[in-house]
Amino acid sequence: MRKFARGITLAAVMIAAPLVTVPASATATAPAATTLSGRLAAVKAAKQINYYPSQAGWTRMWTDFDPDTIDADLAKAEALGADSVRAIVFPSVFGYPTPKPEYTTKLAQFVSLAVAHGLTVKITLFDWWDGYTDITGSTAWTNAILAPYRYDTRIIAIGLQNELDPTNAAAIAWAKKLVPVVRAAAPAIPVTISVNETADLAKLKASVPVDYYDYHFYGNSEQALAEIRMAQAAVAPAPLVIGETGASTLSSTEGEQAAYLARVFEAAKVAGVQSVAPWTLNDFATGAIPASGVAQSPAQYRFGLYRTDGTAKPAARVVQAAWAGTAYPSDVLDLSFENAAGQSAWSDYLPELGVATKTTAAARSGKWSVTLKNTGKTAAGAPSYRVSPIVPVQPGQKWHAEVWARGNAATGATQIALSWFDVNGRWLGGASSASLPAGTTNWTKLTVDQTAPAGAASLQIHLKSGANTGAVWFDDVAMTMS
Repeated sequence: MRKFARGITLAAVMIAAPLVTVPASATATAPAATTLSGRLAAVKAAKQINYYPSQAGWTRMWTDFDPDTIDADLAKAEALGADSVRAIVFPSVFGYPTPKPEYTTKLAQFVSLAVAHGLTVKITLFDWWDGYTDITGSTAWTNAILAPYRYDTRIIAIGLQNELDPTNAAAIAWAKKLVPVVRAAAPAIPVTISVNETADLAKLKASVPVDYYDYHFYGNSEQALAEIRMAQAAVAPAPLVIGETGASTLSSTEGEQAAYLARVFEAAKVAGVQSVAPWTLNDFATGAIPASGVAQSPAQYRFGLYRTDGTAKPAARVVQAAWAGTAYPSDVLDLSFENAAGQSAWSDYLPELGVATKTTAAARSGKWSVTLKNTGKTAAGAPSYRVSPIVPVQPGQKWHAEVWARGNAATGATQIALSWFDVNGRWLGGASSASLPAGTTNWTKLTVDQTAPAGAASLQIHLKSGANTGAVWFDDVAMTMS
C-alpha cells in the first residue's frame, strides 16, 4: 500500500481485542504453530488477502463495524482459497494510549469471524500514525492491544507499522524501541514492517531487524521477477513476502488487472516467494474512505477483486487459480480477442498513429478479431496492439510468437514483433516477423523467434501495421517459451 499514491492502504481489519487471554490450544487454526519458527513457516506460505468492507474502508471499518458484512466477505475470501487475512489497527480510532473496550471487542470479534472461515489474522499496528517521540504511550498501547493474543495461534504475524519510511530518523528510532516491545508481548508471533521500495527494504534491514520483510509491490508487473529478486537480495538471508500487490481498474482495464496479478504470482513462484497478498478484496464505494490523502486518490477505490456490487472481476479467478496451484483461466491474455469489453490485457502503442479495434467483420476463429486500418508511421515506429506474457522473462529463454493476419488492400508493413526491456524499462532490442504480403490476402500465419538478450526482464508482443492505407485483421495469437 503506497500511502496516498499508487496503491492501497493497508487492507484489512484489525482493532484492539478485549483483555482476555485466549488459550492457544482452543483457538488454533491451520497451521497450529506455537513456536516462532513454526509460525514463520506459516507466514512464508500464507494465502493472505488484504481487506476492508466495500462500504467502510480504513478507519470506517471499525467506526461502522458490521459483523454480518464482514462475515459474508470473509466467506468470499475463503471461497477464493485464502487462509489468512490482514487487519489494520488505528490508534486514533481505538483510543490511545489506552484502547477503548468498544474497539478491542470489535477486533476480537473480527478475529473470531476470520477463524470461523479458516483464516488466520495478520495484525498491522500503528496505521495513520506519526507519534514517533512517544515511546511510553506507544509501548502501553502495543501491550494493551496484543495482551489478549500473546499465545493465540489465530494470529499469524504482527506488523509494527504499514510502510514505515526508513529515511525518517525518528521513525527508525521509534521502531528500534517498539520491535522488542512487540516481541515481548507476543514472543511466538513473527514481527515485520512493510515498505514498498527495494531501497527502503535495504535501509530497513540495516536499521531494524525483524523476523521477515514485507514488500509491497506496485511496480511494472512485466518486470516483476527482476524486481522481486532485487528485493530478496536486499534482505537476504531473511524471508520476504509480498504483503500487497495489485492494479487499479480505474487506471487500467479489468483484463489488465487480471494479467498484472497473474504475472506477479508467477514471478514470485519462480523467485521462491510463496506468499503474495492481493490488494484488496473489494472495490470501495463513494464515501467509503474517510477524509484523507487516500480518499483524494480516485484509483484507490478500484483495486478490488470484487466490484462494489459484489460481482467478481477477472482477477478473482486468477487469484483463485494461483492459490489452488491450478492453471490460470485460458482467456487471461485474450489471445483470440473474445473477451468482453474492458476485460482484455491488450493495449495500444502509438495510438495517435492508429488504434486497434475489435470487430466481427472478420475472424479466423470465434467471433472476434482486431483490425488496424489507415495507419501512419514515424521515426518513433508503427502503431500496434501489444501484450506481455504471464511467464516471467529471463535472459537466454527462447521465445516464439505467432499470429494469423489477413489484409484488404493493405500497404506498408504488417508484422508480429518481440520487444525486450531491462528492469528499468530500457529497450534492449527486438525482432519482427516477415511482413504480410501487400494487397488483399487470406489468413496467413506470421511468426517470430528470438532468444531473450542479456539483461532482459520483460517482453512485449506487438501486432503492428504501419503506413497502411488499407486494413488488416489479426486473430489467434500464440506464444511459447523454451
